[in-house]
Amino acid sequence: MLAENLQIESNDIENMDSLSHKRVLIVGLGKTGFSCARYLSEDGVEVAITDSREHPPALDELQEAYPDIAIFVGGFNSEAFMRATCLIVSPGISLREPLIVEARARGAEIIGDIELFARNANAPVIAITGSNGKSTVTSLLGEMAKAAGLDVRVGGNIGVPALDLLHEPRPDLYILELSSFQLETTESLNACAAAILNISEDHMDRYCDLNDYTAAKAKVYYGTGSLIVNLDDERVMATVNLIRQGRELLGFTANKPAEKEFGICNKGNDAYLCYGSELLLAVSELKIKGQHNMVNALAALALGQEANIPLDGMLTALKSFPGLPHRSQWIAEKNDIAWYNDSKATNVGAAIAAINGTDANEIILIAGGQAKGQDFSPLKDVVNKKVKHLILMGEDAELLKTELSGLTEITSVKNLVQAVTKANEVAVSGDAVLLSPACASFDMFSGYEQRGEQFVAAVMEVLQ
Repeated sequence: MLAENLQIESNDIENMDSLSHKRVLIVGLGKTGFSCARYLSEDGVEVAITDSREHPPALDELQEAYPDIAIFVGGFNSEAFMRATCLIVSPGISLREPLIVEARARGAEIIGDIELFARNANAPVIAITGSNGKSTVTSLLGEMAKAAGLDVRVGGNIGVPALDLLHEPRPDLYILELSSFQLETTESLNACAAAILNISEDHMDRYCDLNDYTAAKAKVYYGTGSLIVNLDDERVMATVNLIRQGRELLGFTANKPAEKEFGICNKGNDAYLCYGSELLLAVSELKIKGQHNMVNALAALALGQEANIPLDGMLTALKSFPGLPHRSQWIAEKNDIAWYNDSKATNVGAAIAAINGTDANEIILIAGGQAKGQDFSPLKDVVNKKVKHLILMGEDAELLKTELSGLTEITSVKNLVQAVTKANEVAVSGDAVLLSPACASFDMFSGYEQRGEQFVAAVMEVLQ
């Protein structure tokens, strides 16, 4: 049950003192692992590092900067695990890794970079998680704080690793995007304001079930700060009600809000972002489009209000914020056909939001990749209503085809160039072509960024 999954594991929080007297092993040498090694080394803590890869991404840089650090690559070093009394686990590594499970059973402390950040942060923190939209909300809120004249540092799961934000002078505010993987090893964050934007199936290849995934997300709400909640998401509401313990909620909704809630109001033919009955900003003034981005804007406003960011600064930033690359990003329009890059849609919920947020007569949807154990059935309704042609590629294209067969015309292709070429053949005036894969990209690309970049390049080539 979800309530059982939300119990805090006391083994992970009983020892919150300095790491200087512990034998620290950093597990995983990517961007996060390197930031942990740098932070602890500069603080005088002796560390060792292990990685399952022969040549992890940060290896050369680490060896040059810190030649005295012991590094074990090409497989996790069991002896290093045996010696360690504290493991700092990178978010890409499952806590179900047998050597980590054994270390926990021996009493080793298991933490991550966000837990280390939380113990050392010297300014208020805003924490943002969710299955979709968290990068947009985090970036937008950062722009809001800057527009209001605040010294703000933004990072975590986006941009700069959290530990790299911890430098003098002290800022006014930290804003962190946090993944479920990062939150698994975090217990003492206590953000001044925290939000779970939404919850839908993602990373089901890592979690036992949706309750297990939700329990990881719920850790963002631990502490005493303000709880920002999506009133339209039943799972978010059920989660916060389990752990709120009398704390006040500030909600946002895509509908007309009650007093002291953020939502969307209609006046004449126009829609407005509003707080209760107070009209704040016409939706037509936003550069970011689609209902999901209206909700993202409302979430940022709610978080900003609880962090005491002046409203004028927030609205100024909202009017100029262009959105982020690879997130329902407008690419081009030719012959009255619009092309959109939503490569960041690595799960079903994100794809549904992008499809619903695309303003077009009909949509040609390009999808597929690695399914990550997801259930594709929630796509059926929106595909049936809005997608006139589905173009599938990637490792789990057949799973999508089986689930969505009979709802629309389907074409299978081998790569993005073929997908874009086919889309160009079938699109007519008034249509939109949308890359929103509903899948991870690692079967064919280094990440969603490369997938999006190759899509843009293919579109530009076809439209010449």
